[in-house]
Amino acid sequence: MRPRSNSETQKISFTSREAKNRTRDILVDVRQALEDKGYDPYVQIVGYILSGDPTYITAHNNARAAIGRLERDELLEELLMHFMEGKR
Repeated sequence: MRPRSNSETQKISFTSREAKNRTRDILVDVRQALEDKGYDPYVQIVGYILSGDPTYITAHNNARAAIGRLERDELLEELLMHFMEGKR
């Protein structure tokens, strides 16, 4: 195996469509749980993604446990895809 030079782009494989749908569903549920409890869901989710600290997410409606089943890179990928698709 030859070493990769700094000029080569590393390729990341994407998750399946089923996993993406699961991620989207969990984000929607977490957003709703945060809103139900009076939190700004966007600020709270960003705090969670940046820190990995689950206490940014309410336990209401099992939101903390649900988001904990996802990797933070899955969350970022879903958010970025949603943002970029909306800009077309």
